[in-house]
Amino acid sequence: MNLGPGPVPGPFLSMADGRSAVRNPNSPLAVEFAGVGLTYAARDGSTLALEAVDLAVRPGEFVAIVGPSGCGKTTFLKLTSGLLRPSQGEVRVEGRPVRGPLKIVGMAFQNPTLLPWRTTLENVLLPLEIVQPYRREYRRDRAKYRSTALDLLSSVGLDGFADRNPWQLSGGMQQRTSLCRALVHQPAILLLDEPFGALDAFTREELWLVLQRLCSERNCTVILVTHDLREAIFLADTVYVMSRRPGRLVSRTEVAFPRPRGLEDCFTSQFLELFQDIRRQIGEVREAP
Repeated sequence: MNLGPGPVPGPFLSMADGRSAVRNPNSPLAVEFAGVGLTYAARDGSTLALEAVDLAVRPGEFVAIVGPSGCGKTTFLKLTSGLLRPSQGEVRVEGRPVRGPLKIVGMAFQNPTLLPWRTTLENVLLPLEIVQPYRREYRRDRAKYRSTALDLLSSVGLDGFADRNPWQLSGGMQQRTSLCRALVHQPAILLLDEPFGALDAFTREELWLVLQRLCSERNCTVILVTHDLREAIFLADTVYVMSRRPGRLVSRTEVAFPRPRGLEDCFTSQFLELFQDIRRQIGEVREAP
């Protein structure tokens, strides 16, 4: 089964410093897993979380990973970001082996994890205050980066909420803030771990549109982990299905719908056929011995 890279949307690549460059077809893959496995060691034994994972993600591609609970989807993101080192194989980002936490990655989680004593704006600016080289640049020109953060908040509909504390925001507003925080340093790669899983259906769909627009404007590479198949198909260029633990990539499906996508697309026969096909694949994974 071919699990190679999928289609590349658009001719531009967002660089780590925010510049746009014409994408070179011979440029390194954004993310590459080569024979990657991960074993968690504990006093009462070890757990093989991932096994023999091979994956290639091109610059600017939006990838979604779905599969049963406990199959290693979040572990996959931690390996990509450098928060974990593989037990076998190698993870490469932009052609270089990952040896530790990466600064060109932005992450957003199911829980927004906003600091309650900081305002919305202060939460968005947090990565710039603590991570080099952004910390040094932020100290030199605070006004510039505050303006960037305010523009981000405006782009997700949070005009007028910069000075509010997290407890004054709805769940959807907190998740919008979390997305802005993940994007404020203009990362080359955005990693999303069930970012909308705790939201109601209407808010979740609204944020699909927000995320689609932000990714289109910034042309960053995105890897999304989700249990929501509609979300995966609506947002992604390529959907991968993982097996039960130890997690392996067992299928790859390209999503050929043109962009931008509207919520009405979720009710077309092509969308529903693709949904049922991927759902069948996951069913086969669940039933496999």
